Amino acid sequence: MPPSASPPRIFDRELLRRRLDRAAPGYAGADFLKRRAAGDLVMRLEAIMRDFPRAVDLGARNGAFAQALAQSDAAPRVGLLVEADLSGPMLAGRGGMRVQADEERLPFAAASLDLVVSTLSLHWANDVIGALVQARLALKPDGLFIGALFGGATLTELRQALTAAELELTGGAGPRVSPFADPSDAAGLLQRAGFALPVADVDRVTVRYDHPLRLMADLRRMGETSVLAERHPRPLTRAVLARACEIYARDFADPDGRLPATFEILTLTGWSPSETQQKPLRPGSAKMRLADALGAVEQSVPGTKPQRS
Repeated sequence: MPPSASPPRIFDRELLRRRLDRAAPGYAGADFLKRRAAGDLVMRLEAIMRDFPRAVDLGARNGAFAQALAQSDAAPRVGLLVEADLSGPMLAGRGGMRVQADEERLPFAAASLDLVVSTLSLHWANDVIGALVQARLALKPDGLFIGALFGGATLTELRQALTAAELELTGGAGPRVSPFADPSDAAGLLQRAGFALPVADVDRVTVRYDHPLRLMADLRRMGETSVLAERHPRPLTRAVLARACEIYARDFADPDGRLPATFEILTLTGWSPSETQQKPLRPGSAKMRLADALGAVEQSVPGTKPQRS
């Protein structure tokens, strides 16, 4: 199912694939955020008492979702789970159904899936709404999508420190950290993609480091370093990096000297539209007044008429 139109090219997806390929051998050493997001998605599935015969995990990486699901009460309700990832090496070395696939060009037939999950990969899509539309089209009516992606406050400390250092030393600054979705837009992404009953919430995680270079090393192991298509015209110099580390420590250090790094995880839940789903009543179609339903005494405001609930 190809995208309906060519999206703006914000990210270099081929560079992302190479970064993920390179990160694959050591990914397990820095997968703590992936495991947190995967565990959260599995907990949400546990509360949904229905079966999902065919499911796909987009951006599966090292299989954190499948591992969390296997230890969950929801496992018997999920049948075939296909793990998909942009990087072939990320999928290597384990059993189960796996397919190397790009979230921007999904290979799944229309209305063929009951469940699509995605943990911390869709923030690299050039067209997040287009990717969500493809996921919705692959779902059967009343199929479920649950996804987690990084939000706008992610790496705010690093972003500020790099910008301040570059401004100070070179007189100008460009993007060094990728942009992320704003939490206020999260539910709107699902609505624009055509999902019903959209829900979005935010989980802020603070990870503490003894030095900014430790954070940057983790980002490389995750395959999460910037892949902006319009990369900064000047390479990051040692002088700018050293000054950024000083600013990071000066402006953000905790009392014990350790340095916080913020990761904001947006979780989106939506359903493929179906005639069987609950729908809101039309305005004015209620059969009972709110006061009657609550057993309260209704007080009319002069110039108004009692309203039915």
